Amino acid sequence: MANFTMNGFLLVGFSAKPELELVHASLFLVLYMVALTGNILIISAISMDNSLHSAMYFFLKHLSFLDLCYISVTVPRAIYNSFVHSGYISLRECIVQCFSFIVCGSAELSMLTVMSYDRYVAICLPLRYEIIMDASTCVHGVLGVWISGVISGTMHTAGTFSIHFCGSHIIHQFFCDIPQLLKLSCSNEYISEIWISVFLLLMAFPCIVFIGTSYIQIFSTVLRMPSAEGRARAFSTCLPHLAVVILFVSTSAFEFFKPPSDSPSTLDVFLTIMYTVVPPTVNPMIYSLRNQAIKAALRKVCNKKFLPEQKLCVKLLFKIN
Repeated sequence: MANFTMNGFLLVGFSAKPELELVHASLFLVLYMVALTGNILIISAISMDNSLHSAMYFFLKHLSFLDLCYISVTVPRAIYNSFVHSGYISLRECIVQCFSFIVCGSAELSMLTVMSYDRYVAICLPLRYEIIMDASTCVHGVLGVWISGVISGTMHTAGTFSIHFCGSHIIHQFFCDIPQLLKLSCSNEYISEIWISVFLLLMAFPCIVFIGTSYIQIFSTVLRMPSAEGRARAFSTCLPHLAVVILFVSTSAFEFFKPPSDSPSTLDVFLTIMYTVVPPTVNPMIYSLRNQAIKAALRKVCNKKFLPEQKLCVKLLFKIN
């Protein structure tokens, strides 16, 4: 059979009908603009407000930057393809997209792991927090996040594109999704698919275990607090982070490790949207809704940076009245 990897692939993400394709593209455009606005606001608020120059907000700012990169890898290209009614993507573009996506996705999971450790130290070891989570620890943590992402992206992309692709060159997704690419591999190369899945599991499993262990310790400590106000304050900083972790990990794990199917389904696209588009879009709202310091900083940003009609849109987005 012909090997199409020398030319490229055809992305078929939403619908063959032009009208529905435009509707999906418009929805993606709205979500993308919301994600850009929200994450840029979080970054601006933390950078401009001196009271937010702590380890917790340092990591939150970098998570927002990661979210901007993460959603920008896939969504703008999908919007463009839908509006021009062309899903073709060259081999080189597909490789770059896969590499960037894995780097950002792996770095996102690593960042959530580092943030869970920050919350563990803040709640379980409060008297040693300033000593443990100093500037050096924060910088090393962010460097480790990006280094782990680059290593994971390099190895995972190399493993994926070392296999041969036989038959159809159609990818039933809105971007070069690795599980969909593996479905196009030759039948005698299933061992490569297994090794790629094992590698992904070995990279993700320690992070998930560490996050779970951290939150077991956190909840155990919080429930022993005598003050109801203290428990409420602790939960207000931990629950948004836990919600983000559960959403990101559960949907991505289900998509990557569910049994492969020869027939494309709407569920595949929906699950992919849930871990590629939804987390970067809702993360700023999740972190701002229950955080009074972020709300106060956002008010300052709105007063300094936006016109009256823009301030109204931002207030509706984050409900910071």
